[in-house]
Amino acid sequence: MNTKRYFIALSYNGTSFHGWQIQPNGITVQACLNKALSTYFRQEVATLGCGRTDAGVHATQFYAHADLHEISDQQIAAAVPGINALLPYTIAVNTIFTVAPNAHARFDATARAYQYHLHFHKDPFKIDRSWLYKGQLDVDRMNEAAAVLLDYIDFSCFSKSNTQTFTNNCKISHAKFECIGDGLVFTIKADRFLRNMVRAIVGTLIMVGKGEIDTNDVVKIIESKNRSKAGQSVPACGLYLVAVEYPYVKDDSITV
Repeated sequence: MNTKRYFIALSYNGTSFHGWQIQPNGITVQACLNKALSTYFRQEVATLGCGRTDAGVHATQFYAHADLHEISDQQIAAAVPGINALLPYTIAVNTIFTVAPNAHARFDATARAYQYHLHFHKDPFKIDRSWLYKGQLDVDRMNEAAAVLLDYIDFSCFSKSNTQTFTNNCKISHAKFECIGDGLVFTIKADRFLRNMVRAIVGTLIMVGKGEIDTNDVVKIIESKNRSKAGQSVPACGLYLVAVEYPYVKDDSITV
């Protein structure tokens, strides 16, 4: 039976999920999406995502692909409201569109961008959406250290151990903190990311902001390639996947 490949653009609040990827003992975004798509299109649908966000991590832009059969262009165009009605309020499908039969949501992505949010004063409306940091930080020193990241490609020191990646090399093209309201937003863009990489980087840069280490120490940490030398991972609640780039998908929702 003939099938077509589709990209599904979605966003989600990850607070109540055990990450994106299907787990044997936990509710995940992928499981909810697969169920909604299968129910709506009346066929078994298995999605493959552009990456793997951990438990509690959010995404304002995420892509998955799936192969569907016997679906007209008119049905696809009208499908988004019906699929969203089957999904929990914390997941929203934004668009569905056809792509080439060999298009791949994970391997075709040329860049990804994450943001990490933290705030300094208790705010009930930021619970599970930003990290409450109780203390003062030197943002200029943090950005000076963040700039060092652009000079390296091996980030073993910021990766979880025992991962199944073939390389720990990544090319970071942007890494910077900005003061926004009562807090900070750290934006980082690279061609790929390692597991836990962004949270470990932020944890290390927080140490710089507190005056515990300096830029030269960050250089030594990176060159050590040793995870135990870097800072602790910051909480998942502040992390957002905000952009995924493909050579054949135009999306100007965020530029870094």
